[in-house]
Amino acid sequence: MKNQKTTIFLISFFILLSAVFMTYTYYMTKDRKPTLPTFGNPGHHVKEFSFKNQDGSIITNKDVQGKVCVVSYFFATCKGICPRMNEHLTKVYEAYKGNPQVMILSHTVDPKHDSVEVLKAYSLRFDADARQWMFLTGDKKELYDMARGSYLISALDDTAGVSIDKDFIHDNHYALVDQSGHIRGFYDGLKMEEVNKLIVDIGLLLKEK
Repeated sequence: MKNQKTTIFLISFFILLSAVFMTYTYYMTKDRKPTLPTFGNPGHHVKEFSFKNQDGSIITNKDVQGKVCVVSYFFATCKGICPRMNEHLTKVYEAYKGNPQVMILSHTVDPKHDSVEVLKAYSLRFDADARQWMFLTGDKKELYDMARGSYLISALDDTAGVSIDKDFIHDNHYALVDQSGHIRGFYDGLKMEEVNKLIVDIGLLLKEK
């Protein structure tokens, strides 16, 4: 009888212990939100910049401070990956259209050809509001330095077979930048599943404090 009581006690004890542990785990994790990684060396962030958008307005890093930004590189005469990447960006644009906390920055890699006027005409293909989706041009070295040094986007050969020169950036990835200028993700702009993930991840950043 004594052994039976001991067995019952131990079973009851372990059931209670398990219940306490499960309750503790639930309350510890129920408010924990998924977080995105941070890329680059410790302390890496987007540096200062100054470009012109499709309306001819000067856009600097101060204009995007405190906002979530999606960054891409393209050129207006591209017949390869650029049209498809920008079409996919319209999905991101539509998902957050009218939200002043989300911006898309599409930089030309061919500023010699892609003037403000050319970019304005190009932006109309996607019905892009220049206040939220900016097509940017400026000094070529600064554009390229931003790609490599700030946005950590690689330099690749042009997949369309059109080479501007030896120093030509043409990458199929978008970079996601948080409100503090940190790089939080890279997404293949040719894959719709990654574009959908980008849309979700933007939402995660908007919820971060």
